[in-house]
Amino acid sequence: MNALLDATLAAAKAEDRAALIGYLPAGFPTIAGAEHTVRALIDGGCDIVEIGLPHSDPVLDGPTIQTADDIALRNGIRTSDVLATVRAVTAAHPTVPVLVMTYWNPVDRYGAARFAADLAAAGGAGCILPDLPVEEAGPWLAAAEQHGLATVFVVAPSSRDERLATITAHGTGFVYAAAVMGVTGTRSQVGELAEDLVKRTRATTDTPVCVGLGVSTAAQAAEVAAFADGVIVGSAFVQRLLDAPTEEAGYAAVRELAAELAKGVRSR
Repeated sequence: MNALLDATLAAAKAEDRAALIGYLPAGFPTIAGAEHTVRALIDGGCDIVEIGLPHSDPVLDGPTIQTADDIALRNGIRTSDVLATVRAVTAAHPTVPVLVMTYWNPVDRYGAARFAADLAAAGGAGCILPDLPVEEAGPWLAAAEQHGLATVFVVAPSSRDERLATITAHGTGFVYAAAVMGVTGTRSQVGELAEDLVKRTRATTDTPVCVGLGVSTAAQAAEVAAFADGVIVGSAFVQRLLDAPTEEAGYAAVRELAAELAKGVRSR
């Protein structure tokens, strides 16, 4: 568990609203520019930030985030750069929880204990690990607990109730509920399965349940905020950066979208 993350989610709940959680990959659009894009998320109104560790074979991510990851990898991004981005953001915004979202392989190669220690030293609040089975998570969970890091697991509409209970028994911070079946990417409608998934997940745990995959507008953020503890947005921010003519224009576009979504989570 992580005290800052828990307090941030509790504060949003006390305001009778969902938290806004923004995602952007490290190393995109450039290694140096990633810090500015993430800070634009916070300046726009995101309560919590996820920084992605770019991966060459992202099984959860759709074409938009895959494009950003490919750019980051061609920029030469390394795990140490991801941690440096976390360090820079937390130094500038010490009250905002910053998590790393990553597949398990890079953490395993870096060393779970070493990664947990370095992430905590950088001021990180935890890790989101979509492809790590809870049955194989023991070494990571021990390292995360030792360093005060949250471990967020992902549940999907296809997850049966028994499986949800197993997953939520091991996770901390929040539960990442995938709103739709499939990969990340903006959608015209948020999946109808999301609300049912949140209900079934809450039946197994008191840990906040945050919904991601598909949200890109203030109206969708308000729709999800009506039944979830947090609204997670990633691809829509990445697309704003891909569409921007310059990095500076991209920062402004990210900040503008974050402000729109922040109003959305407060409009229920």
